[in-house]
Amino acid sequence: MAVSDRLRSITETEGHTSDVDEHSREEHLADAVARGIQGGFVATLIMTAFRLPLLRSLPPSANFWSQYVADGDPDDHPLAGLVLHLVYGVSSGAIFGGLFSLYTAGRSIEPEQRGLVWGSIYGMILSAFGAQVMLGKLLDIRLDADELALFHAGHLVYGLSLGAWVGSRTEGVEDPEREYEYDNGN
Repeated sequence: MAVSDRLRSITETEGHTSDVDEHSREEHLADAVARGIQGGFVATLIMTAFRLPLLRSLPPSANFWSQYVADGDPDDHPLAGLVLHLVYGVSSGAIFGGLFSLYTAGRSIEPEQRGLVWGSIYGMILSAFGAQVMLGKLLDIRLDADELALFHAGHLVYGLSLGAWVGSRTEGVEDPEREYEYDNGN
């Protein structure tokens, strides 16, 4: 093997050929989706804990369940409604995790901060979709102004929680396993 061939081989390996880059991108995306799934689970629990005492009703997913899967009143399916709500939240979290990992602009902003900004935007997009498509079109539910405001607030809480989770566990964070400490410790 000539020296130039050997140097090219080393350079291609160290410089990440397309095969290496593609494998690395796939692993990065899989990790990001896993963080999104975890974050979606946590954020859905937080959102549900936020909305239940305020709205004093099950998430609208119980209405979806009773209308499209089983018969009866939404109050007849509280567990199915909560599980479906969790599935929505975890799935949305997985999508957010993947999208967050693909976003490259604004890398000068810390991942935690980007997570909060993009998470809140994502939460509000989900809220608009939920209000217009899921509630309005599929379920024919019209919320009054106060209910709609709390619906949007719940999704903002979801987005902030999801973004904080994903951003604080994203590659580039110095030590995602360390606990945050203040000046004099916790």
